[in-house]
Amino acid sequence: MSRILVADDEFGIREIIKKYAGFEGYEVCEAENGMIAVEKALQTDFDLIIMDVMMPELDGFSACREIRKAKKTPIIMLSARGEEYDRIHGFELGVDDYVVKPFSPRELMMRVGAVIKRTQGLREESDVFTYNGLSVDFTARIVTIDGERVSMTPKEYDLFFYMVKNKGIALTRETLISKVWGYDFFGDDRTLDTHIKLLRKSLGQYSTCVVTLRGVGYRFETP
Repeated sequence: MSRILVADDEFGIREIIKKYAGFEGYEVCEAENGMIAVEKALQTDFDLIIMDVMMPELDGFSACREIRKAKKTPIIMLSARGEEYDRIHGFELGVDDYVVKPFSPRELMMRVGAVIKRTQGLREESDVFTYNGLSVDFTARIVTIDGERVSMTPKEYDLFFYMVKNKGIALTRETLISKVWGYDFFGDDRTLDTHIKLLRKSLGQYSTCVVTLRGVGYRFETP
């Protein structure tokens, strides 16, 4: 049974998530503010954390930052704000998914299942890709540029590794969402675009290797 931590200062939100999570067979632990969420996340090993951005004591972004100092537990962020800035900030902190309120409990559970399945069943290939000063170690999940390690969020790694493994192939937006996020895409398609933007920023001089195919999707290519 997978164990989930639900952190939200609204009792009603925690209850509805707990109800639907129970239908899926998940064990749920609750936290009513950011400080309690951090304490419980560091004391107990959870398979996933669902956390609201706006919470008393400590907001969700700050709580995520504290948790990431010690653990890589997958995190799905909830927020009533859908601005790109908030999404980018969350993804830069290592958030695995971002869901805007009000949300469908069934959709949230689909996202929860997809993230848990991906993180628990992840299998990396044992090889290394290199192009000039760019090196991608799939086994160690390490990307380096001119010998310097590149810091990426977990989702950036997943997206970049899939694109590199499919070098030269036109990847549709639907394919990338399905393969990287683990579920058929429905809803706000800015999630993929935001991660592509973050990925290009992380790649620096090699950002041009991620090519936009208008009306189709993206492709990783080396000149």
